[in-house]
Amino acid sequence: MRDKSAADFLDRRRFLGTAGLAGAGAVLAAMPAVAGEAAKPDPLITEVQDWSRYLGDGVDKRPYGSPSKFEKHVIRRDVPWLTASAESSVNFTPLHELDGIITPSGLCFERHHSGVAEINPADHRLMINGLVEKPLVFTMEDIRRMPRVNRIHFLECAANSGMEWRGAQLNGCQFTHGMIHNVMYTGVPLKVLLDEAGLKPSAKWLMLEGADAAGMNRSLPIEKALNDVMLAFAMNGEALRPEQGYPLRAVIPGWEGNLWVKWLRRIEAGDQPWQTREETSKYTDLLADGRSRKHTFIMDAKSVVTNPSPQAPLKHRGRNVLSGVAWSGRGSVKRVDVSMDGGRNWQTARMDGPVFDKSMARFYVDFDWNGQELMIQSRAMDSTGYVQPSKDELRKVRGVNSIYHNNGIQTWLVRSGGETENVEIG
Repeated sequence: MRDKSAADFLDRRRFLGTAGLAGAGAVLAAMPAVAGEAAKPDPLITEVQDWSRYLGDGVDKRPYGSPSKFEKHVIRRDVPWLTASAESSVNFTPLHELDGIITPSGLCFERHHSGVAEINPADHRLMINGLVEKPLVFTMEDIRRMPRVNRIHFLECAANSGMEWRGAQLNGCQFTHGMIHNVMYTGVPLKVLLDEAGLKPSAKWLMLEGADAAGMNRSLPIEKALNDVMLAFAMNGEALRPEQGYPLRAVIPGWEGNLWVKWLRRIEAGDQPWQTREETSKYTDLLADGRSRKHTFIMDAKSVVTNPSPQAPLKHRGRNVLSGVAWSGRGSVKRVDVSMDGGRNWQTARMDGPVFDKSMARFYVDFDWNGQELMIQSRAMDSTGYVQPSKDELRKVRGVNSIYHNNGIQTWLVRSGGETENVEIG
C-alpha cells in the first residue's frame, strides 16, 4: 500500500493559464484587523501555567541539546517510492520550516549510494597518488594540523527539482527543492595537500574516491581543485555528521553535490577524466535530441519561495511575510524579484542577512493578503548577470528528458482559503 503522505505529493495538475487572478498585484490591499472577542478573559494570560509553577529539567538532562518537543515535526523526510532501497536514496531538507541562511546540521538532506559509512577517525586514511612527485598518506591528525579555513557554501544535488522537468509533480517545497543545504564548513584547502605531494605538469584531473561501500568516485579538473576546493572535517562548528561524510569530505563550492565525495579516502592525479559511472551513465544532462552534455558541474542561479508553499499555507488574512532562499554556483546573489500574479508584475524582494559567494541568501516581501488567489514566483539574479529562467525557457534549450540541473522558476498557487499547491503556468 502506498504511503499516504507520499501519494499526496503526486499527480499535480498542470496549470494552463492564470484565470481568476485578474487584478492581483504585487502588494494586495490591506484588510482591517479582526477585533478580538473580549467577552471573557484568556486563561493563558490570567492563570498561572504549569511551566511557571514547577521546576524544569536541570543542566545535566541534555548533555547534547535537542530541539523543543513542540518542533518534532521539523525533520528530514523521504519519498519511499523514489528508489529501490533506503541505502541508495535521498531525504529532503524542510526548507519551509527554516529561516536565515544556515541549515541546522540535523536537517541537512542526505543522498547516499550505499548507506552511511561509520568510520573511526583514528582508522581513516587519505591517500594522494598518481601523477604526483611524492605519493602521500595522511591521517586525520595530520590534516587537522594543517592551515584551516572556514567557508559558508550551499550544497545542492544535481537532481534537485529533477522530477519537475515534465510538469508540476511533488506538492511541497521540501520535496521539489529540498535536496540542498547551506552550512559553514571548516577544513583545509585541497591545494595545501596537493602542494605537499607535488603535482606533475601532466596532471590535469583528479579522481576523488570515497570509503563507502559504493566506492563513490568523480573526476575533478585541476583548475577547480587549486582554486577553492577544501577538505572539510567540521560543519556548523562541530564535527561532520556521519551522514555528511564524517570524518572527511570534499567541498566543491558551487558545483553539483555528487562531486562532494564523502568519507574521502583517495585522490588520484591523472591526465584525463576517469569517465566514472557517476559522470557517464549518471549525472549527465540528456537533451531533447538524445545527446548528453557532460561535465555540467556548475549549479546555476536558482530561488524558491519557501513560505507560503504547499507545506506552509497562508493561515491569516492581513499582514503576512513571504520568505524564500536564492543561491548561485557562479557567484553571489545580487537580487531576487517576486511576482504574486504569475509573472505579470515583479517587485524586488528585501534581502536580509549576510550574502556570501556560492551561498544561500534569504529574501522577504512584507505584504497584506485579503484572500485573493495568488500565483507566487521568485526570480534570482547573480553577480555575473545571469537571470534565473522560466521553465519554458529552460525546456527550449534542454527539452524534458533530463533529471539534472533544473533551475526553472517555481510557481505556487495560493487559493482563497490559503491552501497552496505546486502548479505551472503555460
